[in-house]
Amino acid sequence: MALDTETVSKIAHLARLGVDEAEFDTYVRNLSDILAFVEQLNAVDTSGVPPLAHPLDEKQRLREDRVTETDQRDKFQKIAPRTEAGLYLVPKVIE
Repeated sequence: MALDTETVSKIAHLARLGVDEAEFDTYVRNLSDILAFVEQLNAVDTSGVPPLAHPLDEKQRLREDRVTETDQRDKFQKIAPRTEAGLYLVPKVIE
């Protein structure tokens, strides 16, 4: 997938990145190379490969699932600015 200057400009705007006009060609080339590599990886047949959680096939050391702290919700909610029905109330930030 080859990108053009307009697409890189849009990506930079969405990512809130300041890119100099002189560097656009470099970004176009580098991002196009990255996308070409991803397409190459997608072309590899992985149907016989089981999914891995870790590449080294090591076992996870697990600890006992038990409560280690006491419930202090009431104590913390007493000092909170606003609470209701056991919940913290915060100002609306998205309209």
